[in-house]
Amino acid sequence: MIIKNKFKEAITKGEVQIGLWLSTASSYMAEMAATSDYDWLLIDGEHAPNNVQSLLGQLQAVAPYPAHPVVRPLKGDTALLKQVLDIGAQTVLVPMVDTAEDARNMVAALRYPPKGKRGVGASIARASRWMRVPDYMAHAEENLCLLVQAESCEALENLDEILDVDGVDGVFIGPADLSASMGHPDDAGHPEVQAAIEHCIRRIREKGKAAGTLAVDPDMAHKCIEWGATFVAVAVDTMAYIDAIDAALVPFKGAGIGSEKKKSY
Repeated sequence: MIIKNKFKEAITKGEVQIGLWLSTASSYMAEMAATSDYDWLLIDGEHAPNNVQSLLGQLQAVAPYPAHPVVRPLKGDTALLKQVLDIGAQTVLVPMVDTAEDARNMVAALRYPPKGKRGVGASIARASRWMRVPDYMAHAEENLCLLVQAESCEALENLDEILDVDGVDGVFIGPADLSASMGHPDDAGHPEVQAAIEHCIRRIREKGKAAGTLAVDPDMAHKCIEWGATFVAVAVDTMAYIDAIDAALVPFKGAGIGSEKKKSY
């Protein structure tokens, strides 16, 4: 039977899902993360050094575990999304969606003709378990989840129109790019940025869609959840690794090693 997308079911019901960002491009690290109790794991193909083959390896590594893999492709490209879906991703997080037209194009990329533009290759795809899933093409869309990133001033101006696009399941507010777009680079904690994030999360929920963000500061993460965010990534594997290896060295070389700067997002 087709694998049910429990993550999509949860955010549709408004159940908070706590996630971890995977940026090491390592299936070994991905499997280690999957043995923890995170609800979802973001496999990053935008800023991490991933390709389709390494994304596949990480999807396979986390498959035996409860955590739901979410794949962020390099960009919102129909051909690239076709590959990501065929290797078995059920939930995708598409970066830099600025307009309703961008969002409609992403919806079309996830749907087979005649409703969309997804290329037909289910017979040789992991997504259909090489056609061992009966009627995969007829039911695939029910278990695909499209999350789009609003992370620019243009996207915020067009937020209502993006939310009105049928087929968009959730909107993710990207704090780093948004703060830069608003004139506060590397300062997602700026009051203007914080106000924009709160407004967007509340507006997304008012329109009946799931809202998400990345907040590695626990206080900020709790704020976002209070504002209505339903899928929140609260840690990044590379940052956690750096913190851990620096902390292990402190007893031997003293405090102040490495970078002490902590991101607010």
